[in-house]
Parts: sequence; C-alpha cells; structure tokens
Amino acid sequence: MESLAVVLEEPERLALRRVDLVPPAEDDVIVEMEWSGISTGTERLLWSGRMPAFPGMGYPLVPGYESVGRVSHAGPGSRVRVGDRVFAPGSRGFGPVRGLFGGAASRIVVPGAKVLPVGDGLGEQAVLLALAATAHHAIAGGALPDLVVGHGVLGRLLARIAVALGGAPTVWESNQARRDGADLYAVLDPQADPRRDYRAIHDVSGDATLLDSLISRLARGGEVVLAGFYSAPLSFAFPPPSCGRRGSAWPRSGSPWTWSRCATWWKAGACPWTG
Repeated sequence: MESLAVVLEEPERLALRRVDLVPPAEDDVIVEMEWSGISTGTERLLWSGRMPAFPGMGYPLVPGYESVGRVSHAGPGSRVRVGDRVFAPGSRGFGPVRGLFGGAASRIVVPGAKVLPVGDGLGEQAVLLALAATAHHAIAGGALPDLVVGHGVLGRLLARIAVALGGAPTVWESNQARRDGADLYAVLDPQADPRRDYRAIHDVSGDATLLDSLISRLARGGEVVLAGFYSAPLSFAFPPPSCGRRGSAWPRSGSPWTWSRCATWWKAGACPWTG
C-alpha cells in the first residue's frame, strides 16, 4: 500500500513522492486525508534545519500534525468507524521515511486511539484542533493571560480562549500586518505599551531573547508562561530588579539553586532582601 506524501528530503529541499505504508494492525485505522495544516513554528524549523535535536529527529521526513480526513479502514480494535471524519496528529507508518509528524500525506496508517472524530460542519477548520489544545493547556490550571505575546494562529486562539473564559487580554504584535482580526481584544505594538504590571504573560512568539523584557513587565507575584516553540536556549541575564540584594552585584551566571530560589521568591512576592 502506498501514499503520496510531502517529504522533506533535507533542510530546504522538499519533494512530493510516493512512499510505502506499513500494513495496519488490529488497533489501526487508515485515513484518507482531506486537509493538512502547515505550522509556521515547528515545521518552519524542520524546513530550515533549525529544529533542536530530539529522539527520532532526522531526514527524510513527512511533516504534518494538523490533518483531517475520512476513515477508509478501521481495525477491530480501533474503536473508530469507517466513514468517520477524524482529526489525526500524524503517523509514523512510512517505513524508512520518518514521520515528523507524518500527517502531510494522501493516506496514513495511525492507531485508532490517536484520532479524534470531528463534526462534518467543522470542515478544514478542524486542522486547528492541535493549536487550540496547545492554547488550552497553556491556560489550564493557571491564571488567565492578561498579556499574550504574538498574534499568529496560536496567539489568536489563546486570546480568544481567554476572552471566552472571562478574560480581557492585551496582545503584543510587532508585525503590523498581523494585527488584524482582533475584535474582542486589543493588539498593540510592544513599544507602544507602557504597562509594567501584568499578572500573567503568555509568550507564543517563539523568540528566545524576550525573557528579560517580559520579566520586566510583570507585576509583583506575576508569572511568565512559555507556550511557544523556541529554536534557541532560553535564558535571562539577571533577577528582576525588585529581587536583587541592594548594594551588591549578582553574577550573570548564577547557580541553578540561586535562580530557582529567586524565581520562587519572585512568584510569591516575598524576596528576603526587599520584602
């Protein structure tokens, strides 16, 4: 059995070619794909070759984790019915071609437990389920964001979920072309925002250099939630100004214990040197 798949042969070299599919097991389904979204975060890193190394990483690969299609075969243990429209987060069933994430193909083999039936009325919009889940997880169990950094697809979903839950977030977006479509919340250029009392900042920009500036915008006891995908290591240069020992210098490369303690005190609003 074959599938026509988008294959990243190597960074910045893309092909559309036929690949072999592994035979489905009893718990698997075969999905005939209708739509597959393209991530401008993780998949752009795969395209450029800047994706940080992780187990299973390598080329050639089939991308795609935002895919929707119809079930054409359902194994007896799959708990899915033939004809169901499902969201599929990808597949690893391409033999020697890696599935990272494996949804950008005309046909995939995937465990039935990993697909989610969706209503026909959602159509192509069902590809947004993966990013909507990411936005929901970034909020679940914590404070609603009053500042969202980045107005791409994930930032828009995060802001809209926050509004639906009773929040009133501000969104930062430095690219003027991406500030449209914000009927329920304000979108500002970061340079035009004087506030430094945000209680919960959710960053979805993917910019690993922003942490210092975001910390400087926090209210006492506030938190920064990192919900983007970062191609470079995250770091910050020094503790927030209100959590530094007066009259002495902090080293730029503090020990993990120092940073952990400082983060704990800062979040609790109880720095032992400043009260």
